[in-house]
Amino acid sequence: MFVTELRFECFADTTISAAEKAINNLLEALRANGQVLGREFAVAFNDGEFRVRLLTPEKTSLANRHNSPWVKRALGALTEAKLLAPREKFIGQDINSEASNLDTPSWQLLYTSYVHMCSPLRSGDNLLPIPLYRIPATFNGDHKRVIRWQSEWQACDELQMAAATKAEFAALDELCSSDSDLFRRGWDIRGRIEYLTQIPTYYYLYRVGGESLAAELHRPCPRCGSPDWKLDEPLLDMFHFRCEPCRIVSNLSWDHQ
Repeated sequence: MFVTELRFECFADTTISAAEKAINNLLEALRANGQVLGREFAVAFNDGEFRVRLLTPEKTSLANRHNSPWVKRALGALTEAKLLAPREKFIGQDINSEASNLDTPSWQLLYTSYVHMCSPLRSGDNLLPIPLYRIPATFNGDHKRVIRWQSEWQACDELQMAAATKAEFAALDELCSSDSDLFRRGWDIRGRIEYLTQIPTYYYLYRVGGESLAAELHRPCPRCGSPDWKLDEPLLDMFHFRCEPCRIVSNLSWDHQ
């Protein structure tokens, strides 16, 4: 992933509030399309211009060819706020993040965690993130629903990792149960992505707990009840179960590894 700075110059008198609204609208549109990563963006005003540094999946993530309808409207709205189109300054590669997958995968999956800012769509060949703007828009012209689902998954993951409140158990149920709202929304998004890309797309179902290792090795698929989803060798050294009809992958319970 890469760090890029955007600079917004004023071409006429404007106000901080008008500029702030226009710039933040653009940043939110870029985030909803997967062109920038993260949740918070520090916008600084100095020497008559506004500056913001962004984390992007690729060097070319902000290219016009990737823009969604919302991004295009947000760029147009900058003029109303008396701002010129942003100038880009490439800063460099981010040393603390993963590279993006650029090859067409043989299969893919929805996988994230609370420590990841990258795309939740991963290549099944190497687990590298696939920039969302590289696939057709999932809903209403961009990928806002995918990003929203990712934020919900990460919030539940952070709660269960903290393990400090009763909310941990509700969060775990959302992550681990095939009957949860989080699973239902994510599994539907998975299906939409598979339909649009024509690439087999799976949902990662988090697994923790279980009575014993023996019971864990023989647990059935939680959605269809098939006992035959245990793999001889784990995929990517992580996924020990895969149900083809249900499009689910899962790990051997972290309590028994």
